Amino acid sequence: MDKLTAALIGIVVVIIAIIAGIWYYFGFITLLRIVLGLAYLGLLIIFVVMLGVLVYAKSLKYAFLSLIGVLTSGYALYQCYVWQQPLHVGYITGLYILAFIGGLWWIMEPDLSFTERLRSASSLEKSGNYRAAARKYEKAENYVKAAENYIKAEMMESAAWCYEKAEEYEKAAELYTKLAEEKKESYYWKEAYEFWKKAEKKDKAAECLEKYAEDEPWYWEDVAKLWEEINEEKAKEAWNKALEYYIKEAEEEGVFWEDVAKIYEKLGNKEESKKAWKKYLEYCKKEAEEDESWWKHVAEAYESIGEKEKAEEAMKRYESYRERLRAKNESESEVEKAKEAKEETEGAGEEKSN
Repeated sequence: MDKLTAALIGIVVVIIAIIAGIWYYFGFITLLRIVLGLAYLGLLIIFVVMLGVLVYAKSLKYAFLSLIGVLTSGYALYQCYVWQQPLHVGYITGLYILAFIGGLWWIMEPDLSFTERLRSASSLEKSGNYRAAARKYEKAENYVKAAENYIKAEMMESAAWCYEKAEEYEKAAELYTKLAEEKKESYYWKEAYEFWKKAEKKDKAAECLEKYAEDEPWYWEDVAKLWEEINEEKAKEAWNKALEYYIKEAEEEGVFWEDVAKIYEKLGNKEESKKAWKKYLEYCKKEAEEDESWWKHVAEAYESIGEKEKAEEAMKRYESYRERLRAKNESESEVEKAKEAKEETEGAGEEKSN
């Protein structure tokens, strides 16, 4: 048993002992007064703090409710002390229990009015209150009906979410496609792509991802890979757009020349691919001057342009670096073990002398 568990058990035992002692020596009524008094003292402190905050925030409606809480909890605390009107404490306790139950009921459906809460989903739907009906259907996990009502209430995102919960991915995708066209926001194209993919409609998924890639061009490579499964011509168009993006990036950050080279290879342009590999090679050699782990990439670049001897030489330099790094790590590990062994020996010596 750890110290924390032992401490918690000790605290519980002490509390039980105090409760039993009060009950035995002073009776149940005294125990009840103390328990209720402590509870109402805590509530009084909470309501006073809330009242101060709400008055400062000029939220008069909720400040009034907090004031009622202050008065009722304060009066109940006083009665717990004097015990002149114990029934009043019971009435206030009952009031708080009802308020707690009502609060839970309200939190379960916070955006519905009192009358909407009492009506069924079908009656709300028949009366044209589609938003409230949708909320009711959603709570009952009837997601298809909830989605239908959300659509009638022109709450398309909520409807799409319900279709997703119902695993009606095609319908969710249709809604996100419609939202993307209406709101002109690329985010919805990405969502539409995800759901068309889940619905196994690869052509529609690719079309939506294309739209998304127009704003987020680093996705053209994903578009191309998706079209490769469906349409070679469209895949080629997407690879060319991905190439345009990577060339711009490579001119700013040389590491992207590798991506440029690979796309040229895929498009069958070996000459341009070799040029890109050479640019990537120069970038890797500069990086290797600062970080020897880059010799591996130097070797790969040489291999790609057909210079095998230089590739082997670069790989040897990488392996030499790895060997030195491994030896260094082993040496540091041995030093650490020796240090731990020394500390254990010194600790054992101290215990023996004590």
